[in-house]
Amino acid sequence: MSPRTNDSARGSGQEATRPAETRASSKGPAASEISEATEAPAGTDATPPAEAAGTDAAQPTQAPTSAKVPAASKTPAATEAPTGTEATPPAEAAGTDAAQPSQAPTSAKVPAASKTPAATEAPTGTDATPPAEAAGTDAAQPTQAPTSTKVPAASEAPAAAAAPPAAPAPGRVGALRRFAAAARRGRGAHLTSCAVLLAVAMTAGAVAVGDDGRDAARALPGVSRAVDAEVLLRGDLDTAIRSLQAHVRQQPRDFGAWATLGLAQVERARTDGDPSRYARAERALARSLALRPGNDRALAGQAALAAARHDFTAALDHADRALERNPYSERALCSRIDALVELGRYEEAAQAATVADRRRPGVPVFTRYAYVRELRGDVRTARRVLHQALAGASGPADVAYVATALGNLERGRGRYGVALRHYARALAADDAHLPALEGRARAQAAAGDRAGAITTLEQVVARSPLPGPLVALGELYEDRGDRAKAREQYALVDAWTALARTAGVDVDLDTALAAADHGDTAEALRAARAEWDRRRTVHTADALAWALHREGRSAEALPYARRATATGYRDAAFLHHRGMIEKATGHLRAARASLTAALELNPGFSPLGARAARAALKDLEAAR
Repeated sequence: MSPRTNDSARGSGQEATRPAETRASSKGPAASEISEATEAPAGTDATPPAEAAGTDAAQPTQAPTSAKVPAASKTPAATEAPTGTEATPPAEAAGTDAAQPSQAPTSAKVPAASKTPAATEAPTGTDATPPAEAAGTDAAQPTQAPTSTKVPAASEAPAAAAAPPAAPAPGRVGALRRFAAAARRGRGAHLTSCAVLLAVAMTAGAVAVGDDGRDAARALPGVSRAVDAEVLLRGDLDTAIRSLQAHVRQQPRDFGAWATLGLAQVERARTDGDPSRYARAERALARSLALRPGNDRALAGQAALAAARHDFTAALDHADRALERNPYSERALCSRIDALVELGRYEEAAQAATVADRRRPGVPVFTRYAYVRELRGDVRTARRVLHQALAGASGPADVAYVATALGNLERGRGRYGVALRHYARALAADDAHLPALEGRARAQAAAGDRAGAITTLEQVVARSPLPGPLVALGELYEDRGDRAKAREQYALVDAWTALARTAGVDVDLDTALAAADHGDTAEALRAARAEWDRRRTVHTADALAWALHREGRSAEALPYARRATATGYRDAAFLHHRGMIEKATGHLRAARASLTAALELNPGFSPLGARAARAALKDLEAAR
């Protein structure tokens, strides 16, 4: 849900940029059934898993209370507010549209993780079931496309959805730097055309799927060139994409594989910071729908794509259409929660989380359920649900995801030692998990290890130059007096947002948050107003309040600052902004309370923000 630029483990500067979630192979009890007696995973503060969410309505129909949860020692943790990424829907008939699940009835038995056939599992970071080949034949492929739909020739379609391998990290960052330098030299008239060239540089223009597929085969030694569920489940999205590309070249009428390829491209864009992949995802999903109109996998993929582009109204529409076809689609259920949260419809989001918890209890739903509770101020339940999600996680990707979420939750409460233990657990499961690395850097900075934080964030932005970590690194440079390096990071944010706009991403919230403190305050206000007009969330309220204040319009800002903190959601940056606005408008007692609350909640919430809050408090005390 709406992450802040300074907390991109929830979204790397984008609301929907949640890290790819993977299928939980053992669901465990629903979030609302979690026993108070369940022990917290090792390395945590032993907070018991989630309590009932205040209602009996969240009881799942397919996960008995007695469901066995894997031992905590087998599972690590994840990222905060899950959004835009889900785990696999119920196993579908491979290559067909028989998407209605058979496990919905109360009496349905959930298979043990060890008994789940690999062929029914979805690739890491998607929830579309990879099309399984029918015992060496192509019997699973639809025999013909609907007569009313024109399907591109086999030689055309794969090339259209091809995704070149990502450029090496230094190449991506170097491309952003060149673009930023051009922008600083006043070549604004050419930004759009330059952004197109930048997109090419970001992806290195490698071999497309329309070629003979030999490169994809070489990239997968010992693996079938067809879709291999085990390869996809290992969490290597680049390998998954190459495997899917090779498969759809051989089986171009496999609508399920096209849907999975589209989802994989969405997830890859979220992890490597390359929004140009969204166009490829869009083409792959369109190809799937051309082959099988209305298939729920592609519709759920369109919901995820729309959320990644921050078009949450469209995301909600696509999710609802997918759920009409398959009410148990995990990705669609989760995308629906995400869209409602990002539209500021929190009561409806809570209801959607309860429905999803009933139908598909597991890691993706648990993490969203927890975030909805956090937004309403119920941190205790959020923490317990996340511990339960961790206990039920299976596989490195799930463990890394949930452990990072727990780390972010604890860091936001100022419990840096506990947060660092969660990040360590996430990185033990997946040492390349960028949200965990970023969270660890932020916790290091908050705990006083600024040098360690800079080193870690430099690794993050080299691989994924997204606004959140770029701003965080810039502020750390600025805090140590290196203004030149700080300005470079802020310029890279501008370059990334220009690229994202050309890929159809709404970047107004990113622009507002970064520009208010480190750029053009008039542009920050324009962007914040535009975002507020589209959706009214606590995060857009805070962004608009701060942009108005930075433009010297603090009286107008105050109602928005109060609205940002009205749901019970506790964020130190929000409290800091409200306190500074209250100080500027003469509400000195309220300002002291807000700034004190910010520093008590999370004393290291931002290198520059925390310092400004302490200085403002000192001034207020001197004036008493």
